[in-house]
Amino acid sequence: MHTSLTPEFWQHFAALLAVAIVVTVVLSAALDALVVRLRRHPARRAPHRMPRTPTHC
Repeated sequence: MHTSLTPEFWQHFAALLAVAIVVTVVLSAALDALVVRLRRHPARRAPHRMPRTPTHC
């Protein structure tokens, strides 16, 4: 059983391929920007304090 690929198929294929490429590029750029931002501004942590222990006299 031999089926031929129609021009309509190739148009849809090209459109889906282009959309997939655009989505991939946009997502990778967004994730790259997020990583760069997180590396430039590390999370600020509150200074670790030792718990106060009551002093017994």
